[in-house]
Order: sequence, then C-alpha cells, then structure tokens
Amino acid sequence: DVPAWLKSLRLHKYAALFSQMTYEEMMALTECQLEAQNVTKGARHKIVISIQKLKERQNLLKSLERDILEGGNLRVPLQELHQMILTPIKAYSSQNSSTEEHSRDADSHHPSSLLGSDSQGSDCKDPAAGGMQQHHLPGCEGESGGAPLPEGDLPGQFTRVMGK
Repeated sequence: DVPAWLKSLRLHKYAALFSQMTYEEMMALTECQLEAQNVTKGARHKIVISIQKLKERQNLLKSLERDILEGGNLRVPLQELHQMILTPIKAYSSQNSSTEEHSRDADSHHPSSLLGSDSQGSDCKDPAAGGMQQHHLPGCEGESGGAPLPEGDLPGQFTRVMGK
C-alpha cells in the first residue's frame, strides 16, 4: 500500500510519481532520479532514507526473531512488526527469484504499478488468509528457526517472526 506508506511519511503528494513505478524501480530510486522528477530536496532525502529502511527489513526481521528466541521482551518486536506491516511489501514468489526472465515476460502481459495492486492478482488470493494460503513455511513450529528462508521472502520471514 504505497499511498498509505507515503501518507505516513507525509509525502503523499508524490503518490502520482510512485504510481508510474514498479516495486523494483521504487527500491532502486536515487536522489538524482527524484531531482529529475522535481521532488524537493527535503522530500528526496526523506524518500531515499525511507527506501533504505525498506531494504533493511529482512535483516531487522532476522534480528527480531533472534531476540524473541532469546526470551526478550515482546513489546519492541511487536511495535517493529506493526510499523513494518504499514510499509510496501512485495509478494514473494520462488519463480521470481529463480527465473527473472519469466517474470519479465509475465510483467509485460500484466503490468504492475505500485498503486494498482488491489486489482492485480485478486483471483489467486484468499482474503481470509491474507493472500498467503499457499505459502508453506517449514519449521515455523520449532524454536530453532527451521530451514532458512530464501533471500527476499519478506512475507515468509514476517510470518515466521509472528509465529515465534
């Protein structure tokens, strides 16, 4: 939900700019690209810092999982998870990580914009399950952390931390 994320950053006036981008393009944004789009200096800086925080979510989730397993206080991890769920999170697909060419072909037939995610893929998601009905997470029940999740599987890592 990019518009809500931008609003939480008080940058909602740039929602139209983000509507023209894919998730990958947004994650690769630089201050120079934003300057070329007439984004003010303060907003450029804030956007770049916020995107950097998005890139660090996987490591943050690993750290939260360790803290929970070590018997730490749950208040901080729950606050972090609450903040994270308000950020844009791309659905993970193992096909995307192994065959990028295939996903580019699929994207050319079904273009995905950051603001149009509500209508896209709704036929394969069960709203009651949060769209995760087919996402199997090995080792969620165990305390040892189970098998490592593939890099980029943010929804899986999030769900694993919630399970702990």
